[in-house]
Amino acid sequence: MEYQEMIIQLTALINNKQLISATISQPRANSDEVKRVKLKPIELKGIYHIQFEYQYERILKHENLELELASEKLNHLLKQYRQVQAEFQEEKVHIQLSKKFKVLWKSDLVLSQKVVNLSHNRKKNYLLDEDTAYPFLIRLGVQTPDGKVKKQKHDKFRQINRFVEFIDDALDYLPKDRPVRILDFGSGKSYLTFALYHYLHIEKGLDIRVTGLDLKKEVIEECQQIASDLKYDHLEFLVGDINDYNEETSVDMVVTLHACDVATDMALARAVKWGAKVILSVPCCQHELNAQLNSPTLDLMLQHGLVKERFAALATDSIRAELLKLVGYEAQLLEFIDMEHTPKNILIRAYFTGNKPTLEEQVKYRAFVDFLQAKPFLENELKDYL
Repeated sequence: MEYQEMIIQLTALINNKQLISATISQPRANSDEVKRVKLKPIELKGIYHIQFEYQYERILKHENLELELASEKLNHLLKQYRQVQAEFQEEKVHIQLSKKFKVLWKSDLVLSQKVVNLSHNRKKNYLLDEDTAYPFLIRLGVQTPDGKVKKQKHDKFRQINRFVEFIDDALDYLPKDRPVRILDFGSGKSYLTFALYHYLHIEKGLDIRVTGLDLKKEVIEECQQIASDLKYDHLEFLVGDINDYNEETSVDMVVTLHACDVATDMALARAVKWGAKVILSVPCCQHELNAQLNSPTLDLMLQHGLVKERFAALATDSIRAELLKLVGYEAQLLEFIDMEHTPKNILIRAYFTGNKPTLEEQVKYRAFVDFLQAKPFLENELKDYL
């Protein structure tokens, strides 16, 4: 297919208001600009628009355009990227663009036609639907046997869906030609581990091998029993510590949720050493930097224990994201769940790109940690990669 023919077909589908969602990714030039663009239809003041969500390295920006301008924007964007994944009401489309703009177009019909509700007051469009019964959510006590989300579990259901969104965003970075190896350190009750397995294996059809690791034997035994009952054959739970787990030489995705203090850093370092393409980490308590902070310029702020604690936590996660960037990852700090539910709501998302850090980035990092007089544990763990 020629490039112009592709533009005509894609524009026609969008202009006919068939779009459910789309992701434009794989920028042609390595830069600090937009990494990917997501599209979805919305209605503003009774007028149909396409919302463009621009995902920069650390921030998101939105632009809402009516159809004519949206078509022009789409044509402009496709000259800058190499891949499009789009879902329309009657088909799914995958587009790959070569260096010379040759087009590979693959299309699959959907089994049941989807309808988009454009109202701003619509029910939240979760990847895991509120009105669908999921065996793992029933077993974990989030849903009733008939598939209704329990009143006291709505926050947990939203958290699980938010996590699934991060998993969905990572699909482009996972291998398609072999089993995907995934480790979850500190899996706990494993709501998110089960959600990850369900979404990637059952809904997306990926061949995956998932291990959840935690120190609590009783919790691990219960999770393993649930996995066995659900016939999740490639999901296992083991009792163990991050430090003692030496069973792998290569891993595709590492998940670490609420690992305390430097246990998060240990997991991040392991992920880098294993060559993980995707890292999702929600840190917990962070004491290391709090004890090291010694910057007289900040005394006005750091004299308050509560403020010092929060500053140390934010600075620690900023350092972690920057270190991942320095060893070849595209790293972002994102809101995991609403601040009203927990202050520990930052998720570190990192995708391996192999991009080398610039001298300016290295200097900026060094200036920051020197200013704080910090000696980050993670920096020492990654010294052979920096």
